[in-house]
Amino acid sequence: MDIIVKWSVDYPIGQVLFFRGFFGIIFYFFIIPRERIHNFYRTKRAGLHLLRCSSGLIALVSIFIALRELPLATVVSISFAAPIFTTILSIFLLNEKVGIFRWLAVLVGFLGILIITEPGITELNVYYIFPIIFCLGLSYVAITIRQLSSTEPVWLISFYFSLSITLLSFFTIPQGWVMPSLNHLILLSLVGIFGGVANLWLSQSYKYSEVSLVTPLKYLALVFAIIFGYFIWDEIPTIKTLLGAFLVIISTLIIFRREIYKKKTITSETLND
Repeated sequence: MDIIVKWSVDYPIGQVLFFRGFFGIIFYFFIIPRERIHNFYRTKRAGLHLLRCSSGLIALVSIFIALRELPLATVVSISFAAPIFTTILSIFLLNEKVGIFRWLAVLVGFLGILIITEPGITELNVYYIFPIIFCLGLSYVAITIRQLSSTEPVWLISFYFSLSITLLSFFTIPQGWVMPSLNHLILLSLVGIFGGVANLWLSQSYKYSEVSLVTPLKYLALVFAIIFGYFIWDEIPTIKTLLGAFLVIISTLIIFRREIYKKKTITSETLND
C-alpha cells in the first residue's frame, strides 16, 4: 500500500483516500458473520469509535503526505516509533505506570528519531514532521483499539475506520479529482484492498499471538522499503537513517518485552491470590 501511495503523486490525496476507504469497506462485507449481517453496524460505543476514527484519519493523511515527499525507508523507519508515543500517552490516558526500563527505551527511541530527522531539521524540511504526527495518531489508535476490542469485533472496528476514510474523501472532491486509466484504477483499488486486509490481519495477529512474536515481523517493512525504494525510485538510505532505525527498533522491542513481563507478573500475582 505504501508503495502505491508513493507512486500516486499524480492523483490528489483525497482521491487516494477514497480508494483506501471504499475498497476497504467492500472487503469487510465478505467476513461479517451471517448472524450479524442485518445489524452489523450496531455498537454501544459510538463515541469511542469516533475517537478511534478521528485519530486514525489524522495518522493516515499524515503518512500519505510523508510517503509522497520523503524517501520510503525514512518514512517507514520513523513510523516504527509509534509504540514509543503509545507508552507516553498511556500514562495520561490509561493511568499506567512506566518503569525505568521503558523510560530509557523512550529516550533511546527519541534519539533514533532525532538522528533520522536531522536532515529535515538542518534543511527546514517540514515534511519530516508528518511521520511523527502519524506516530502520535497511531498511538492514540492503539489505545482506543485496546479499549474497543474488549467488547467489539475486530472487523467492526476496521469497518468504521474504512467508512470514515470514505466519507472524509468526499469533502476533497472540490479540490479536484483525476480520472484514472484502467491500469491506474486497478492500482488505486489495491490501496484499499491491501490496507483493509493488512489492518484486519495485524489486529487478528495481536489477538491470537503474543505481541513479542508479532512485532519483530513488522520490522521486515524496512527491508522491503529499502529494496523497493532503491529499484523504483533510486533511493539509497543514509547511514543516519539506518542507525536511527536501529535505535528505534531496539527501543520498541524493549517496550514490548517490558509489556509482556508486566502482564505475566500481574497474571502470576492474580493466580497466587
